[in-house]
Order: sequence, then C-alpha cells, then structure tokens
Amino acid sequence: NDTRPHVVIACAEREYKTNESLPGFALEQLGNDFKVSFVHANANERNDLPGIGVLENADVLLVSVRRRVLPADQFAIVEKFIKSGKPVIGIRTANHAFSLRGEDPPSGYKAWEAFDAEIFGGSYTGHHGVGPNVKLAAAKPHPIMTGVDVNTFKGMGSLYKVNPLSKGTTPLLTGTIEGQPVETIAWVNETKYGGKAFYTSLGHVDDFTQPAMNRLLKNAILWAADKEIK
Repeated sequence: NDTRPHVVIACAEREYKTNESLPGFALEQLGNDFKVSFVHANANERNDLPGIGVLENADVLLVSVRRRVLPADQFAIVEKFIKSGKPVIGIRTANHAFSLRGEDPPSGYKAWEAFDAEIFGGSYTGHHGVGPNVKLAAAKPHPIMTGVDVNTFKGMGSLYKVNPLSKGTTPLLTGTIEGQPVETIAWVNETKYGGKAFYTSLGHVDDFTQPAMNRLLKNAILWAADKEIK
C-alpha cells in the first residue's frame, strides 16, 4: 500500500513549457515523498482535462493552467477539492487559470474568474515585458524558504503584476526590475475554505534550471501536505 501523500499536477498552458519542466521536477524532487499523478489538457480541445477525476483521491493540487474553462463535470471536481479545504499550489499562469478575462464561457463550461483572489489572495493584472532577469529578495521568514538561496536566484521570465495582495497573505519573495514597483513573487495564503495555498509567479522553463526554484516548489508542496521540511 502506497501511503505517500498524493499530488495531482494539472498542466494546461503552452507558454512556459511546464508540461516539460514539471515531470522532470516531480521525478527528481517528489518521488521519495509523494505519489504524483499528471493531468494534461486534451491536445485537441484546450478546455478539457481528461483524467481530472484522479483529484477525488488526492491530497494536494498543483495548478499550471492558463485561461481554460472546464466542462461542468470537470469543474465540479476541482471546485469540490478546493472547497473541501484541501491545499492548492499555483505557479506562473495559475492566477489566471480559469479566467477568460470576464468573457462568458461556452455553453456547458464554467470559468472561475475570482480564482486568484479567492484562493491565492492575489490580484493579477498582467505582466511587464520580457527583459532583464527579475532580481529576487526574501520577504518574511517561513519554512518554505528553508535552503532557498536567494542570492543566486533570479526570475527568468517577465515580472508579473500581482499586487496588492489580500491581508491574510504572507509574502515570501519579492522581485524587481529597473524603474518598476516591487512585486511579490511568492506567498502563502489560507483560503476562506480553510485550505493552505501557495503561489509563485515563477515557473518559466528556465526558472527550473536553478536549484533554488526546485527547492522552493518542493518545500511548498511539503508544507501543503503537512510534511517536515528538512
């Protein structure tokens, strides 16, 4: 019997190649501590996550999804998991995972426009242009930051505009580019459903070439699953 906590990783975005980076991350970082299942978008229908039913037996959900809406039955599975108070991890595009920028979804499909605010406590409004690497700095002490060397850590993708955060959040990392306001890069939140949530705007394919990124995300998953961070 496999007693490891079960992590479901939902991948449905084409911009940052997380369908390539996350399987490698999971193999190297999670295998000893977690059972991992991947759910990928239907290659022929962007608004379809076949196999998402595996979430019904999961302990942690990691979201790497960008602007998808789901058939009502699939949406209900995701909604039930989150509203039961189970933990959610989000990277990069997860803060607009189920948003169509306010447009109505097709008949029979559901959007979750307030997902960012309700689950992560963020307020994503877009991103700066691609340019120099984002300079990162530690914000508040937290177990998730154990072993994360911010001195060599950079954001390799564009800087996301996510502030202001809601009052209940705890910022872990901030990021800056020249001439622009500081943005929060990683933080934790407790959802109104009582669940743990972690979000980071990192997740560009080149971010995963850095040990600090892998450590940060692994620690976040350990934290979400109430496992010890060593």
